[in-house]
Amino acid sequence: MPNLVTTLKERGLLQEVTPGLEERLRQGQITGYVGFDPTADSLHAGSLVPVMGLLWLQRLGGRPIALVGGGTGLVGDPSGKRSERPMLSVEAVEYNAAAIRRQLERFLDFQGPNAARMHNNLEWLGATGLLDFLRWTGKHFTVSYMLQKESVRSRLDSGISFTEFSYMLVQAHDFAHLYRAQGCELQMGGSDQWGNITAGIELIARREGGTAHGLVFPLLTTASGDKFGKSEGENVWLDPARTSPYKFYQFWLNVEDADAERLLKMFTVLPLEEIRGVMADQVKDPGKRIAQRFLARDITGRVHGAGTTARVIEASEVLFGTRDLETVEPGTLAVVAGEVSTIRVVRDRLETGIPVVDALVESGLASSKSDARRGIQGQGFSVNGHRIAAADLAIGPEHLIAGRYVALQKGKKHFALLDSSLPESS
Repeated sequence: MPNLVTTLKERGLLQEVTPGLEERLRQGQITGYVGFDPTADSLHAGSLVPVMGLLWLQRLGGRPIALVGGGTGLVGDPSGKRSERPMLSVEAVEYNAAAIRRQLERFLDFQGPNAARMHNNLEWLGATGLLDFLRWTGKHFTVSYMLQKESVRSRLDSGISFTEFSYMLVQAHDFAHLYRAQGCELQMGGSDQWGNITAGIELIARREGGTAHGLVFPLLTTASGDKFGKSEGENVWLDPARTSPYKFYQFWLNVEDADAERLLKMFTVLPLEEIRGVMADQVKDPGKRIAQRFLARDITGRVHGAGTTARVIEASEVLFGTRDLETVEPGTLAVVAGEVSTIRVVRDRLETGIPVVDALVESGLASSKSDARRGIQGQGFSVNGHRIAAADLAIGPEHLIAGRYVALQKGKKHFALLDSSLPESS
């Protein structure tokens, strides 16, 4: 496996690596792991950095292990945190771990000769007694060694509990266990995990008499210096119940031009030569956002599937006024309905006709009937993409798109739907 370090470096996924790893990779297949925090039932966009590390490890012939911290999640990792996290119940951790497994299956192959494996460290930590832990792990570390680690030192002024102080030893214990039980020689993680990873390497050398390796990815920020993976201050999640596929697609579509090439390298498996071609096309016509569109389509397709991505792209065209509404599929309009103001009405209201002025007010596109009339007079409103010519228009069954929806629009950017799916009134 001579190419892992080189590949990660070329794609901007490598910050630091322990000496000797490249030599070890030249000797043959290696097993490596990444730990995932189970405090939520979903990974988020920032989590994709270590996920891509595992993906490349597997693509280049290695055996990836995804370790969900069911045990360490009950303790809490102080790395990069200003305050202690709340501790979760065992049931909550197990539920979150199962959800994360389903998301990882979009990136890793759990079948085949170098099949990915997933473990929950509660499997062994839950069976480890306190005295055994102190005897076989704790005795190999001095307090002064632990105080030198940034994850501990940065929290001394604000306060750190003994529970979080011991996290480093628990993670080192994990690495030593996987080394002994699974032949795992490599731990990968974010750069804030460097101290924990090297502690594990130290424990393996002292307790097992073996050699292990570590590799860390950069903590990703945008070109403007903001933390990557957030939209309007909120995490962008892989779970569609937390972040809709439409919003997920838009997040990637809206990345800054200065970030596009770097993110294509990090989050797609497109060969570097092809990425250079995409960026050359981007330079010729930046307004088309060719790089961002490729990035958004690729990642959304992997996370949410090709069918959902196609509907999301079509929904984007609807909302940005580049798609003929009357040819849109019902599934696409369902995506649109999840992103805009949608008013559900009974079908018999349509049979008698809904005054368009009332519909504009009910949908929130107009603040009052007089505001609606003024907007219509100024040709500012449309139904199904057609300008409303008169305020006395009645919306009826003939206006339905896909047999269910009526699209209302104010200008180019404000959109609403009438959804006729409510049961008929008696």
